[in-house]
Amino acid sequence: MRCVIARFPFDLTKSGVLESMKGIKPEQVIGESVIIGRRTYPLKQVGQVITRQDRRDFSAGEVLRAMTRLGFTCRGVLPRVAAPVLTRALSPLQQASARFGIPATV
Repeated sequence: MRCVIARFPFDLTKSGVLESMKGIKPEQVIGESVIIGRRTYPLKQVGQVITRQDRRDFSAGEVLRAMTRLGFTCRGVLPRVAAPVLTRALSPLQQASARFGIPATV
């Protein structure tokens, strides 16, 4: 399939991408990713390997579009969930003091 990445046309096939990524250790995924075989790779890493271009020359969206068209499973950025903040319960005196902006002395 003909795909344009960083203004250059590439003839990519699913088997060709699988062969190119064979033996490549996946980097830590921070943003968007693609599942190739049983491994999850960052889109920029895949784009660099299959195009042999610098990562700054193309966007993750271009690689995402190409990998999706080839039939690979792509994942977007996962939202970060904030860890619950553990606080101790305030006494009624401390709650009232907090409302007025005055530190409670107990």
